[in-house]
Amino acid sequence: MIPNLVWTTLFLLPVTIFCYTLINHKTVFILLGISFIPIFFPNSFFDSIQLSRNAAFYKRIGVRYINKFAQNGALLNKYLRNKYSKFKLVSTNKSSIKKQYYQTYFFEKFHFSLFIFFAAVTVYALAKSYLLWALILSICNLLYNIYPNLLQQYIRLKLASAAPRNST
Repeated sequence: MIPNLVWTTLFLLPVTIFCYTLINHKTVFILLGISFIPIFFPNSFFDSIQLSRNAAFYKRIGVRYINKFAQNGALLNKYLRNKYSKFKLVSTNKSSIKKQYYQTYFFEKFHFSLFIFFAAVTVYALAKSYLLWALILSICNLLYNIYPNLLQQYIRLKLASAAPRNST
């Protein structure tokens, strides 16, 4: 939970400061309302925007590296396995794999919604000629929303290939 809190604070702080100090609060609430609509999109929408059906593609663009630092990523899993020798995030049984598989959609919907919000705030910053803010917000969006969404797509591919036939 601590890595998640650190990443969230690090990347939400700039957008919070920008919104609080440079945007009318009514506008912020409208943008937030619009950006959370994708939470209600079906999983099939997220399947349709998946960039690749090949895990190697995601490795080439650095998603595997980002996975080291994610909430349930490689570094945290390694630490937990060292501390608790029988720890497994995903067991090989069908229900555990299926649970993790569908959890990726939850995380992707969350980060996709925030991606839209960050993008809208970035467009606002550009429209108002806050170029440094637009750059900062774009970097935050890339690291906090775009890469995590790509990570969810990558994880789904890995889980689907690891699952027994007809389980996902």
